[in-house]
Amino acid sequence: MNTPRVELVFQDESLLIVNKPAGLLAVPGRGADKQDCLSARIQAIFPDALVVHRLDMATSGLLVFARGAAMQRRLSMMFQRREIEKRYVAVCAGQMEQDSGRIALPLAIDWPNRPKSKVDYAQGKPSLTRYRVLDILENQSRLALEPVTGRTHQLRLHLAAIGHPILGDALYGDVHSAPRLLLHACALAFHHPASGESLCFEHAAPF
Repeated sequence: MNTPRVELVFQDESLLIVNKPAGLLAVPGRGADKQDCLSARIQAIFPDALVVHRLDMATSGLLVFARGAAMQRRLSMMFQRREIEKRYVAVCAGQMEQDSGRIALPLAIDWPNRPKSKVDYAQGKPSLTRYRVLDILENQSRLALEPVTGRTHQLRLHLAAIGHPILGDALYGDVHSAPRLLLHACALAFHHPASGESLCFEHAAPF
């Protein structure tokens, strides 16, 4: 059986940068029908590859894998300390009122309605998203998004909460507004955990 092709953006002895297609799980889910995922495909090629962070199944874009447990710990700490800059591109409904801004709304898991999250001023964790308008189309806005924090569904929920859901969002918007969720992790920037070299990876959105 041939392992499905994966798009490898960068590799060395410490880490891998991979472009995840939309519609593919980042890690295995529950059940035999949810075992095909990006991590399984990568580990079939690089047995020492370990997950550092995730993207939603519907989201495409750049993901980091560590080579070995020690590097996984170092990269995980870099994410926790916000030493890894992430940028996304999204197309949302409506025209944004400002060219740039911040969305600061506390988020929590919506347990009765999992896998959804919700804005929760009592129990939610502080969450911050920066946005910048790239283009205004007819009743749509193309945005650059920077999640300063990394809460579950943060970008999707923050935009939906201010009245501009991402097109194609089955959880927080209208699944029929686009052929897929129009959210793509387009850039990663950080210092190499072993060499200290400054790294920047970009991958254009396929929409």
